[in-house]
Amino acid sequence: MTRFRIKGQQPLTGTIEVQGSKNAATPLLASALLATKPCTFTNVPEIEDVNRIIELLRSVGATVSRPAAHSVTVNAASVDPDRLAFSLVRTLRSSVLLMGALLGRCQRIRLPSPGGDQIGARPLAAHLDAFRELGIATRQTGETHELTQERREDVVLTMSEFSVTATENVILASVLANGHRTVLHCAAAEPSVQDLCWFLLACGARIEGVGTHHLIITGVSVLNPPPTYEVMPDPVEAGTLVCLAAAARSSLVIKNFPTFLYSELQKFREVNVHFELDRLRLSSSKSYQLADVVVRPSTGLRAVRHVHGMPYPGFYDDLLPPFTVLLTQASGTSLVHDWMYEGRLKYIEELSKMGAQIFVADPHRILVTGPSALYGAEITSYDIRAGASLLIAALIAQGTSVIGPIYQIDRGYERIDQRLNVLGASIERVPEA
Repeated sequence: MTRFRIKGQQPLTGTIEVQGSKNAATPLLASALLATKPCTFTNVPEIEDVNRIIELLRSVGATVSRPAAHSVTVNAASVDPDRLAFSLVRTLRSSVLLMGALLGRCQRIRLPSPGGDQIGARPLAAHLDAFRELGIATRQTGETHELTQERREDVVLTMSEFSVTATENVILASVLANGHRTVLHCAAAEPSVQDLCWFLLACGARIEGVGTHHLIITGVSVLNPPPTYEVMPDPVEAGTLVCLAAAARSSLVIKNFPTFLYSELQKFREVNVHFELDRLRLSSSKSYQLADVVVRPSTGLRAVRHVHGMPYPGFYDDLLPPFTVLLTQASGTSLVHDWMYEGRLKYIEELSKMGAQIFVADPHRILVTGPSALYGAEITSYDIRAGASLLIAALIAQGTSVIGPIYQIDRGYERIDQRLNVLGASIERVPEA
């Protein structure tokens, strides 16, 4: 086990580039199972969750190579769902995407309940309910799920919740339903869902309504991938870097910032973060705009009355933890409401050890009062987003902090210690004592 030792309050300055999106890369890599021809993805983040998805693809017979940095080629000419590595599924929540991909390709799959972050109950009900509407028989024996496509007809279904991965699973299971139409209401519209759709459209899929909560999918018989497809920059990492720059009162340029963070940018304005969007330009897919965000030392940070996660284009739930750290440096009291995950607030106890003034009202709501002076401490990273948030806290705290285990951080943020050290941070990887 490895930990980070961080010396706080080091001046930060310079330029940092947003890496490829974790939440887009994993469904895109899973979608490669739908094609019998090679798919090459660029701008793929080199993180642990991507490594695990690659191992899962290999376990079912796909050939996966990395021809260059941030590039992954998947050849799924031959796929056998019976070879799926159960032990890997249990370590990664996004392995649930193998359900839709293998049902779309092979019409059957058997797998255990996926693992992942310990942030509360994350049931598969939304996935299984939708699959049953698609004519897929589902059977559970203990922790193992068996799914088989029994019939396929035109379907109109309404998602039971705005689940991103369940929406992606319906898309993956439907694009090869040759000639059959799937109308999907209450679909999640998050950018990772859109990126998946844009790739599948480039492969010849027929999907209408991309970017909305209403999708119409007309199945085709075969997918033909383009020579390459570029994964979108990570919106969660982008927002996290703005939180860091503002909380540390630093001058940073954040390159390749996806401008579709509408609610988040508005909340940054409400907190009085000093930033501007520079060099606006279209992405390589011409589907969205990128910018370089210039953040200047933010003085006079202000509390917000209320912030809560919402389905896109609302505030990213995954950005609530780093935004909470930013609010510890703002004047006044802010209400933060994380309605999705009853177990995510464990990181609040770690922030309190550092001196943050946070009152836990219930398992979903906290009151953050600032500005608070933070002090170095030994703290625990319980999940990906908590780890990144505690890293911000350690960077702005007085003294030295130790965070562990950092595997959770490495799951979602590529070489974050090296990239921040270039800006002036002092982050060292040290073995567990």
